[in-house]
Amino acid sequence: MSTVETILMSLLVLDAIALTVLVMLQQGKGADVGAAFGSGSSNTMFGSVGTTSFLTKATAWLAIGFFAIAFGLAALAKQRADSVNMLGIPTVSEATMEQLTAPEERVDSNAGATDVPVLDDQDAAGGAGAEDAPGGDIPEL
Repeated sequence: MSTVETILMSLLVLDAIALTVLVMLQQGKGADVGAAFGSGSSNTMFGSVGTTSFLTKATAWLAIGFFAIAFGLAALAKQRADSVNMLGIPTVSEATMEQLTAPEERVDSNAGATDVPVLDDQDAAGGAGAEDAPGGDIPEL
């Protein structure tokens, strides 16, 4: 990462944290109803309007800054990707890709053989001692 990318990434993280804090500080629309019943919100540091206009404007500017920094980082990433493509790194052709992805046709000498063991008639019927086991009467299908 270059110095410019590091600075932009740090600014983006700080902006995201500040934006999160500002959104969490803002009150919902229903919170202003309490002022009508004397909740004392008119005695705030920002005046009788409250912090709504200040926090809303600050949130808007931080959001604009967040998107501007994100677009700047995207432009730098695209520029870096374009410069990597100019290095002359060989690419894989379509014919090579088809050879890599196509399954190989192999002739198997044991085409009919399987690795599954064959059961004797006694094993298929439940084996010796199946009558002693609970539920020994197993109907054949």
